[in-house]
Amino acid sequence: MARRGHFAQRLFAGIASDYERMGGLLSMGQDGRWRRFLVSRTNTPPGSRVLDVAAGTQLVSRALAEQSDVRVVALDQSEAMLRAGREPNRVAGFEYRIKPVLGQAERLPFDDGAFDAVSFTYLLRYVEDPAATVRELTRVIATGGSIAMLEFHVPRSPVARAGWWIYTRLLMRVLGTAASPAWARTVAFLGPDISRFVGSHPLGEWVGWFQRAGIGHVRTRSFLFGSAVVLWGVKDG
Repeated sequence: MARRGHFAQRLFAGIASDYERMGGLLSMGQDGRWRRFLVSRTNTPPGSRVLDVAAGTQLVSRALAEQSDVRVVALDQSEAMLRAGREPNRVAGFEYRIKPVLGQAERLPFDDGAFDAVSFTYLLRYVEDPAATVRELTRVIATGGSIAMLEFHVPRSPVARAGWWIYTRLLMRVLGTAASPAWARTVAFLGPDISRFVGSHPLGEWVGWFQRAGIGHVRTRSFLFGSAVVLWGVKDG
């Protein structure tokens, strides 16, 4: 496993048990809205087989499984995060419609064109080669199938960017420190890592990764003054 993959695995192991609660708190209640929009851009007609990558506690997987006769494979490299989703899946009645799989996005254990759609959340910052990872995700989508992703971003407006910086560098650290040492480490890493990634790879480059991988009709939508982005498209024939 690559260096960033090792780091991510250690990071999420310490926060898996309260990931959903803290994710909602730290996003000021917006994370659920972003994920719902992501699901709405994942085209899943009845009978679809969907791969949810970086599924974590399977928040998106459960939202996908709510749709008519959709089967979801929830892949994540963190066993702790997958385990944390078991009870919510059981309570929702989806333990037979969501199949957790331990694995890495960079090396998917599936055949070409095995899925009708792929979704993924907060993934590309944790891989060594985002463009190659997008190609690998595209490989397992059937022709005409959809792909959609959610990722953090940095606001473009100077005023919004200043507010985002204060929140991610100061206020979020207060919340994380109050929650647990593991969350204190996570929030100390998060803001600088988002800045690093967006500084190295602007949004236009993200779009290019998908287009060069064979995804057409690529669209994006920003949320919360540009602090999160959903990107989606369709695999060309």
